Amino acid sequence: MPTYRKSFLAVLLFAPAAFAAAPVHEFNLANGLKVLVREDRRAPVVVSQIWYKVGSSYEPSGLTGISHLLEHLMFKGTTEVPGGEFSRLIAANGGDENAFTSRDYTAYFQTLEKERLELSFRLEADRMRHLVLKPDDVSKEAQVVAEERRLRTEDQPEALTQEQFLAAAYVTSSYRQPIIGWMQDLQAIKPDDLRRWYQQWYAPNNATLVVVGDVDPGKVRELAEKHFGPLQASELAPPKASAEIPQQGERRIVVKTPAEVPYVTLGYKTPTFKTAAEAWEPYALDVLGGILDAGSSARLSRNLIRGSQVAAAAGAGYSPTARLDELFVLAGNPAPGRTNADLEQALRAEVARLREELVSAEELARVVAQVVAAEVYQQDSLFYQAMRLGTLETVGLGWNKLDDYVQRIQAVTPEQVRDVARKYLIDDRLTVATLEPLPLDGRRPKAPAAALDHAIR
Repeated sequence: MPTYRKSFLAVLLFAPAAFAAAPVHEFNLANGLKVLVREDRRAPVVVSQIWYKVGSSYEPSGLTGISHLLEHLMFKGTTEVPGGEFSRLIAANGGDENAFTSRDYTAYFQTLEKERLELSFRLEADRMRHLVLKPDDVSKEAQVVAEERRLRTEDQPEALTQEQFLAAAYVTSSYRQPIIGWMQDLQAIKPDDLRRWYQQWYAPNNATLVVVGDVDPGKVRELAEKHFGPLQASELAPPKASAEIPQQGERRIVVKTPAEVPYVTLGYKTPTFKTAAEAWEPYALDVLGGILDAGSSARLSRNLIRGSQVAAAAGAGYSPTARLDELFVLAGNPAPGRTNADLEQALRAEVARLREELVSAEELARVVAQVVAAEVYQQDSLFYQAMRLGTLETVGLGWNKLDDYVQRIQAVTPEQVRDVARKYLIDDRLTVATLEPLPLDGRRPKAPAAALDHAIR
């Protein structure tokens, strides 16, 4: 390894001390709202996020998509702030705002000049308990979401395949449900369903307020007490997590739909930080993901795209912060003249190699260096800092779960990478989905899909 590479790695290995994030101030209001504040005074800007512990994995059969639909309706106004006024006020004050729904949470955020933080608190506190759900708004937004589903899933062959893939991979886990919901459910949701969902989950004792930026924690607490403090808590009855039943053999599905290119995706059931029996396993799986797909020097790119040229595109994905057991996913498009079977065989060969051979010290060091670098550089983003705090707290891990993330990644050994591959990346935990293109007949996808993305707006 050239000298400059060693020097770069040495810098990164000691990065936690040099780039240590500011401490997090935590406090709770009497009504149960948790508030997390981190000072970052590099710019006179503040990010404010409110996280609710509810997402698509909380939804019962027949109400899939209700969390995402309610997220849309949260912008339709209260008695104090009519529809459209929320976004207009944020924009008029030089800020931007949006929201997203995931399997495990729904979150709303604003980025503003630091002196405008109180505006964010006033608006979010108002719509936390005082949303007005008008039947006309519900009907219109349900149509908007249905059209979003058509554009982002039904007209996107790979996204459609991923949706069918998840529904086949999971039998009892609520991760089998699409975040956007099944079309028949979206068309059947009533205003009363949404009112009950809103009243059940949108409460201070089911939320975390995260603030990162050029702020004083004491002042943030005063503002939180002023605007969120008077809100009433609710009786919470979180659903019992639906543990996935053990898989007893490989599963396969074929999706036939008009498409330009074939596609194949493989998913192995794996634990997460929340569910792992051995604390080190998710870190080893994270490193394993980097070995396969962390830049142009990773194995999938080097061996399948540039090497054998069996793949036109290939990638891997794993989310260790999920609330329930997750899938370690590999996916890609075969190169022209190659088939889904060719690509599947090549992907499985890469997995088999990880089960059979130890990763070299040099390759492991490269992946660790990339992971550490990404962690360090992401700390430059106020939004990322808040996002990580909110995610960890909301899925039940605790905001400080990954304070030692870099050190834990650095501690992963070649033997641990091989051990998790042997334990989890096996056929009895595998689901395979293939897309067999039908003629387009003049149809073309309208927009690119985000097949491995777990959050939508």
